[in-house]
Amino acid sequence: MPFDKEIVGLAETVLENCRRNGLRAATAESCTGGLIAAALTAVPGSSDVVDRAFVTYTNLAKHEMLKIPEALFAEVGAVSEPVARAMAEGALAHSAADIAVSATGIAGPGGATADKPVGLVHIAAARRHRPTLHERHVFAGDRDGIRDQAVAAALRLALRQLS
Repeated sequence: MPFDKEIVGLAETVLENCRRNGLRAATAESCTGGLIAAALTAVPGSSDVVDRAFVTYTNLAKHEMLKIPEALFAEVGAVSEPVARAMAEGALAHSAADIAVSATGIAGPGGATADKPVGLVHIAAARRHRPTLHERHVFAGDRDGIRDQAVAAALRLALRQLS
């Protein structure tokens, strides 16, 4: 999948920043289905920075791969700030990465509820020895547009965590 210029530029900047600081990166993705990792690994030479990617589309996958407590899903739902934070922190804990970014949301067209509309995406960026950052977004557009906007926002949040 070709990425637009903004996403390519953001991915290149994340990789350059990690490389300059000797950091490895990981992703933990749900609604983006691996697109954040795909954007990073589309850049030639990214293998010296990208450690791994977790595509955890189901709650069971999030629990098994990232060790997110099952009770958290019952308490707040998969599309929530606590789960986004736990995903990023779980990716750090289960990888050799120094920074990890996560995304969980509702890309649509279905799956929305009254309090969780289509386009709602929670993104987190965790870095060893620093507080985890979080952003809540409600993106407009179709499924592809929402996912692309989530990828760009996740890369921007990673850059914030790297600064």
